[in-house]
Amino acid sequence: MTAYAERLAEAIRTRGRLCVGIDPHPAILAAWGLSDDVAGLAACARGMVDALGDTVAVFKPQAALFEAYGSAGIAVLEQTVAAARAAGALVILDAKRGDIGSTMAGYARAYLGESAPLPVDAITLSPYLGFESLRPALDAAVAADAGVYVLCRTSNPEGGSVQQAEFGGRSVAQQMIDAAAAANTAAETDYVGLVIGGTHDRLGLDLAEFAGSILVPGIGAQGGSMAHLHTLFGAAVPQILPNSSRGIMQAGPDAGALREAVQGTLSELG
Repeated sequence: MTAYAERLAEAIRTRGRLCVGIDPHPAILAAWGLSDDVAGLAACARGMVDALGDTVAVFKPQAALFEAYGSAGIAVLEQTVAAARAAGALVILDAKRGDIGSTMAGYARAYLGESAPLPVDAITLSPYLGFESLRPALDAAVAADAGVYVLCRTSNPEGGSVQQAEFGGRSVAQQMIDAAAAANTAAETDYVGLVIGGTHDRLGLDLAEFAGSILVPGIGAQGGSMAHLHTLFGAAVPQILPNSSRGIMQAGPDAGALREAVQGTLSELG
């Protein structure tokens, strides 16, 4: 399989620089006229993929909103991931897994590699047990030509109390950037990406030595705007992958309206 960084670059080239979240919150189900149960969940997720699977570069299902419905919800997630990839879109699973040793290896076996029970192109990871605690998933991603996105400077305001804390004269977030850059250099492929929210006034981060993908949540419902991303990321704008979830889904369930929402969001980046 082609390396994740190359697949992502091709998807962006042909479909545009946007990741669309599949976040079937109960409020979204209600707005779509769907029931708050597995049937409603499946109809919502299927509606997103049917409308946008041949249009958007990347989907990002939020695992928690499927897990909330138990094993049947996980089955819907598996179906959604498979359908999205079959339609030609990449899938980043937003699961924010983070643990140590054999547990981290277990998460890697679940999601990374085509032999995994729920194979995705990339997964979000939490490095706050130490960046190297992610090593089993990092190694599995390299072996599978998959990607990972490491939480760095997240869109929620509470994140700053940890991520902006300093140790040895550098913020924790900056240390995550440095570690991710080093991992990419060692593997000779930019398989480690960062999660940096688009809701901040300024980042206070040095991205000059980081060449990987930057997933940017918070666009739309959380208050971030595509137009602000040029100011926020500066020279790193070519590396960003903006994510809008509820901001797009609120246009549904009409397929045409969903597609218009995607095109409108893309046009705002310029």
